[in-house]
Amino acid sequence: MSLLYERVAESLRGQIRRGVLRAGERLPSLRRVGRQQQVSLATAVEAYVQLEREGLVEARPRSGYYVRSTAPPLSGAASRPAVRAPRPMRNPALLGVLDVLTRSDLLPLHAATPALDLLPAAGIAAAVARTMRRHRDEALRYAAPQGHPDLRLQIARRYAQCGVDVDPDEIVVTAGAMEAISLALRSVTRSGDVVLLETPTYYGLLQAVAALGLRVVEVPNRVGTGIDAAQLDALLARHDVRAAVLVPNFNNPVGSLTGEADKQAVVAACAARGVVLIEDDLYGELAYSGERPPPLRKFDRKGGVITCGSFSKTLAPGLRVGWALGPHWTGELLRAKCFSSVATASLPQLAIADYLAHHDVDRPLRRLRRELSANAQRWREAIARHWPAGTRVSEPAGGMALWLELADGVEGGALFEAALGQGIGTLPGHLFSNRDDYRHHLRLSCGLRWDAKMEQALRALGATADRLRRRK
Repeated sequence: MSLLYERVAESLRGQIRRGVLRAGERLPSLRRVGRQQQVSLATAVEAYVQLEREGLVEARPRSGYYVRSTAPPLSGAASRPAVRAPRPMRNPALLGVLDVLTRSDLLPLHAATPALDLLPAAGIAAAVARTMRRHRDEALRYAAPQGHPDLRLQIARRYAQCGVDVDPDEIVVTAGAMEAISLALRSVTRSGDVVLLETPTYYGLLQAVAALGLRVVEVPNRVGTGIDAAQLDALLARHDVRAAVLVPNFNNPVGSLTGEADKQAVVAACAARGVVLIEDDLYGELAYSGERPPPLRKFDRKGGVITCGSFSKTLAPGLRVGWALGPHWTGELLRAKCFSSVATASLPQLAIADYLAHHDVDRPLRRLRRELSANAQRWREAIARHWPAGTRVSEPAGGMALWLELADGVEGGALFEAALGQGIGTLPGHLFSNRDDYRHHLRLSCGLRWDAKMEQALRALGATADRLRRRK
């Protein structure tokens, strides 16, 4: 048996080495390999398991085996600066990031948004048309500040599918997840309070904190395993933290997933010290495995978690429909909503509620997850081929962000500026920290369609990185 499975494994190793099977591509099914190699199904399974042990392939639930990238992965220590005292926001680079986000002349490798043809555009268009045909007057009127009941019911049903009980009456509908997070911060903090954020973390969270005059203490997000729960507990013991804003499901920019044991520990540590937990669950539906990880709300026994989310990454970015929910904070969230934008637009709310009621939401989600997972592998393989030796890349478990540690001598800011001159958008690593850390890092989005233009862009970025390295 061992000789047979090794013969099959060696055949596949050769195809991977020669590039016949490339990173991100699906291997032939076990039954097909059995027929081709004239071996039993058990022998084919043993060959694939051996290749998985060697790190050449990876198994994806209900999907099969895929060739893994040869790009060197980031280690857990690569994104863990020294722990420091709370301080106000002092990263001037955050003020200029909007200039890049508004440019339409760039290949948007800086934008963590999926390609529109990966989203259910036809279904959303049909839902908008039905809404205007059947509920025109309601769609054109102001909505209630809390949001339309039908939409809140659909949001509660989505959470029920991952084992989380949500009362539709506790949900406040917002203009995307960022408004939800801003409302949560306004509801639970005052200027000068200390909030805990991950490092690295999404620059939008840093901007929201800066706008409210809050001080920041940072807890490491470990590449691959997520939030350092022990370090978080130590920080809460040391500092008077009012709120924590965390992204446990596929942190942006690292893409790591915090395990359930650490999630439980995080929730318990915050509850023990009266720290309000604000969870950004924007990417929760985009697990490459197909298994939707639970939000922190699932482990909350005292109502201390405010969960924020959005349909922007899964259905329609332009409709700007999100939510905030937390049973003890609904009144405060609603007051904050009334004092800011009053209400979210009616037509997008009604259209999304209609879509969720009349369409199979999970089918396009499965397609989106598969494409993002394959893209992450394609991007990693292209970086391994075209970028300088020493470049290391994260292996995200979901979402659409790739976090790069650049080769010695290459600064993310310099590569970012050079890429703009080539018509390519990227984001330098120092945007993702309050302290201007990660100067030798870069974030790329892998949400676009893979094609020759994309490979050419990654090749050009790699050549530019190599020039910067040699210049140093």
